[in-house]
Amino acid sequence: MKKNKHKLITFGILLTLATGIIYVINRLIFSTATLKDLLKSSANNFYSWRFGKIYYKKKGNGSPLLLIHDLNVYSSAYEWEKTIDKLSQNHTVYAIDLLGCGRSEKPRITYTNYLYVQLISDFIKNVIHEKTDIMASGYSSSFSLLACHNESSLFGKLILINPPSLSDLNKIPGKRSKLYKFLLELSVFGTLVYNMITCQSNVQLLFTEKYLFNPFNATPEMIDTYYESAHKSFSNSKFLLSSMIGCYTNNSISHALKEINQSILLVSGQAEADSQEIASSYAEINPSIETCVVKRSKHLPQLEVPQLFLDTINIYLDEE
Repeated sequence: MKKNKHKLITFGILLTLATGIIYVINRLIFSTATLKDLLKSSANNFYSWRFGKIYYKKKGNGSPLLLIHDLNVYSSAYEWEKTIDKLSQNHTVYAIDLLGCGRSEKPRITYTNYLYVQLISDFIKNVIHEKTDIMASGYSSSFSLLACHNESSLFGKLILINPPSLSDLNKIPGKRSKLYKFLLELSVFGTLVYNMITCQSNVQLLFTEKYLFNPFNATPEMIDTYYESAHKSFSNSKFLLSSMIGCYTNNSISHALKEINQSILLVSGQAEADSQEIASSYAEINPSIETCVVKRSKHLPQLEVPQLFLDTINIYLDEE
């Protein structure tokens, strides 16, 4: 009996020490990741939304254009860094950091598709105050379509850049995905797993294997900024990732796609995986959708080949 008690005490001490060491490691990782402070902001650049403060950048004059980055823990309005100046020559451009991303607040909640749908509509109503054209990247395309379907009077043209497949959006939370979400949200050990997933070498792999057509176009600034974005607000950053792994940010968009009357342009990167099949599936539901391809690009044409990207979409944007 005494021997078992001694073992339990020893185990408890070792577990406490291990937890303490991991906690310190986690704090060091988050602190060093944000040392360069590449994602600067000021108090005037925030919209006080009901679920948290939303960072946005406003620039230019003309008809309003809202830029919405892809949804992941690495992304932010930096995604539009190479295009916002030229877009602002003819438009009042708003580039936001979605809730849980970049400089916006990162509350410890379950992030859902409906949350982002409401954010887009509320931002237009409370900040822009008029009908707005939308340019959305990746998963944010689904939020934009559903928001437009719900409140069509707020929306003008929609430009969707490399949207996800309809089959991916149809995936719903299951037992396994819920378990992964639970494990990632564990206080200390879940945070360690998050830091392993979002380490700088993995960010670099994202750029060289998924984001860019030419891996040599990945600059240290791009990698450092995306890495920093994933580590602002310390461990709160992991709640978006856990929600995405849990499939809570997915939702079917087929009904919205079919019923929307707004003009839609679907932009694909030349080397984006399954891009032609995805474009065809969207156009099959809504035949009025226009499609185009940006050469020498992959998932982020706006960041990799900004001038080619602008040449492609400006004709569409400037149409009456």
